[in-house]
Amino acid sequence: MTTIPQPKTQPRQPILKTPLPGPKTAAIMERDSKHLSTSYMRPYPFVPDHGEGVWLTDVDGNTMLDFFAGIAVSTTGHAHPHVVKAVQEQITKFTHVCLTDYPQEITTSLAERLIAHVEKPGEKWRAFFGNSGAEAVEAAVKLARNHTGRTHIISTLGSFHGRTYGAITLTGSKTNYKRGFGPLLPGVSHVPYPNPFRPPLGSDAQWCGDAVLDHIKLLFTTVIPADEVAAIIIEPMQGEGGYIIPPMGFLKKLRGLCDQHGILLIFDEVQSGMGRTGKMFSFQQFEEYGGVQPDIITIAKGIASGMPISAMLAKESVMTWPVGSHGSTFGGNPVAAAAAHATLDLLEGVVKHPGCGSDLMTNAAQVGDYILSELRQMQTEFPFLGDVRGKGLFIGMEFVKPDGSPDGKLRDAASMAMFERGLLNLDCGESVIRISPPLTLTREEAATGLEIMRAALRGLGG
Repeated sequence: MTTIPQPKTQPRQPILKTPLPGPKTAAIMERDSKHLSTSYMRPYPFVPDHGEGVWLTDVDGNTMLDFFAGIAVSTTGHAHPHVVKAVQEQITKFTHVCLTDYPQEITTSLAERLIAHVEKPGEKWRAFFGNSGAEAVEAAVKLARNHTGRTHIISTLGSFHGRTYGAITLTGSKTNYKRGFGPLLPGVSHVPYPNPFRPPLGSDAQWCGDAVLDHIKLLFTTVIPADEVAAIIIEPMQGEGGYIIPPMGFLKKLRGLCDQHGILLIFDEVQSGMGRTGKMFSFQQFEEYGGVQPDIITIAKGIASGMPISAMLAKESVMTWPVGSHGSTFGGNPVAAAAAHATLDLLEGVVKHPGCGSDLMTNAAQVGDYILSELRQMQTEFPFLGDVRGKGLFIGMEFVKPDGSPDGKLRDAASMAMFERGLLNLDCGESVIRISPPLTLTREEAATGLEIMRAALRGLGG
């Protein structure tokens, strides 16, 4: 018996039918510049028309590989059939009632599913639903102040918590987010984030976490009375600041410091949560090194694969604000909640995505390990890649000058070179490109993206 060899299927590649931008894109961008807010950034000339999985096609027919997922939002990729079906089914039932006034099964069960990922024996949690990460952060700060009767909040440098007034006060990544908008929320201080690659306060990679904790203790004795601090809010893995992972043990020690002074600990998981790091929430990556449990968690972005919904989870012992003290007209919208259920189905493995193993969290961990390994090999070829770091599909690559200082100009050139070769990406920090694709990214698609990145870096003369 003769077996006829089957032709090998070539991995899918970006298709660039026109120069970027194409004529239709250019025309829409021109209209956009005349009629939309001057605050929008528009770093890349791309106008999407439709998407499928990790591929996004613009109005000129150019198909790009998506390595940023709308800033870590499109968890299940574009137009995932399971998410689309869930949205379609719910929208034929009802689109809005107002969760603040009327309970709904779809949001009640969503709360139960989210809480199940953080509750421990003897520790009950509750959920509040909003529309965005900033709204979840605002809710967290209001709850912390209300519950403790204290006013001060401590955040970190490099952080991003949103653009509403309370959230923007907490944000510590860029001054242009705040310039011209004061006065901002009173009673907020910032401390350094423990970045092992760029250790603050004269420390080193191993002890930068302890240096930050010592700095907070110093503030407690010189500037901020500890018994007036309601909460410390921190990203367990920092997003906008450069996709930074703190040293092991830091979060546990921070938890201990909070407990010592009756301070609530808020984990902002808006960008790093919902399976992106290979665990449901990024702080759970540290459990094997001495688990730490926050008092409040903020969630948004990837929770519903692009539909607008957020959640603020809090221990029941903390969620003590009275009836009517906080609410949201659109928060917990049932159509968005349906998309969140469908997203959880894929994250938890209730529904399996072809080519992504048992569940999307496992896929994120495995494909992320592959990308990190390949990027670290690239470091030997490109000395300007000063650091490669991350967990799962939460990965940052930092560009540096020969003296080790951040090279934002080279980062920008690399980012544009990748875009021009068909790879959608986004920067963060001073000189970092973030890699935050949909969690449906397969190893083969990751290899395609890495090849584009390698070609772009070689084109820079590396």
